[in-house]
Formats: sequence, structure tokens, C-alpha cells
Amino acid sequence: MVSPTDRQKKKVFIVDDHPLVREWLANLINQQSDLLICGEAESAPQALDAIAASKADVAIIDVSLKGSSGIELIKDLKESHPNVAVLVLSMHDESHYAERTLRAGARGYIMKKETTKKVIDAIRRILEGKIYVSQSVVEAMTAQLVEGKAFMNHSPIEQFSDRELEVFELLGQGIGTRQIAETLHVSVKTIQTYCVRMKEKLNLGSATELLREAICWNETKHP
Repeated sequence: MVSPTDRQKKKVFIVDDHPLVREWLANLINQQSDLLICGEAESAPQALDAIAASKADVAIIDVSLKGSSGIELIKDLKESHPNVAVLVLSMHDESHYAERTLRAGARGYIMKKETTKKVIDAIRRILEGKIYVSQSVVEAMTAQLVEGKAFMNHSPIEQFSDRELEVFELLGQGIGTRQIAETLHVSVKTIQTYCVRMKEKLNLGSATELLREAICWNETKHP
């Protein structure tokens, strides 16, 4: 039974494929006098309908979900449930991830290594309609603005489209093209086209080289 006090709390939904992270966040948020966990999911397909059903005010989303894309989920939420504020909780401190998620519709981007106080501050800030970005990411984005476009494009991977980056990550997880196509609900030919484009951007000559790059890159993101 929902108490009158709970009805006044803002509802938070968690999307993360790590059970320990979900448990940590749930315990942290439920300790707050103004916040309440209303549900959780481990993948984008599970999350979309569940967030709507829970009537969440905030969705905390991991940008790198196993077998699915946090960025695509953010875009879907912005289109179908624009009133749900999105906070991205990520292990990636690269500014291009923050830029992509903010462009997709997120209101905040915070690192998993931040203190619990900063996580709560970020939730409350985006509930106020403001933007919250981790300081280390703000500094990286500021450096890019100062140095200009050439600095921004120091890595060919930053030139990937959101969908190409999603396919690249899935390849790095050891997922085959047919399974990626099924996961993303597109044809195998479409995935192959993405792979061709990525090889060109990385100046690679074969699918084997692309796979090797994807695995190495994924290992740096998930040590």
C-alpha cells in the first residue's frame, strides 16, 4: 500500500544491466525523503513500456547496456515520453559520449565513480529542469571547444554515427552480425553496411581487423 508520503516523492526508474549497480542505486535513492524507486530493467526493450507504466519522473540509464543501446532508449523516451527526465550514469568519461546522450535528449550525464551525494544532486537538478554533467566531462568538452574541431576529431570512432557506435560496441562484446541485426530489428545487410562504413572511417581492410578493433576498444571501456 502506497503511503501519502510516498505519493509526494518523485519516482525514479533504473535501467542498468548490472544487478549490483541497480541494488546500490535503489538503496541510495530509497533513503532520500523526496525520491522513490518505482521500477528497474536491465535492457532497453524491457525499459520502455515499464517506464511508462510506472509513471516515472526520472529514468537513470546506463549508456552501455548489454545487447542494446542506452542512446537509442533515450531517443525513444524523448519521442514517446518527453516528460520523463533522463540521467545517464556511465563509466565513460569521454566527452563524445556525453554529447551524444545530451543530443539524444538526456538532461544529465554523471560518472559511476562520482560520490553518492553527487548522484542525488544530479537527480534533483534535472528534476528542476536543469542540466547536470560530471565535472571531468565538462572540462573535456570545454577543452574541445577551446582547441576546435581538429581536437574533437582526434579519434576516428568519434566520427561514428550513434547507430554505428552501437554496432561497434556489440561487435566488441562478441556478438555476431546476425544476432546484432535481430537485436536492432534491422536486416543483416544493414549491419554489413554499417561495418563497411566503420572500416572506411577506421581505415581498416577487413572484417577481422574491425572485429579486433571493436574487442580492444570494448575492453578499454569495460576493464
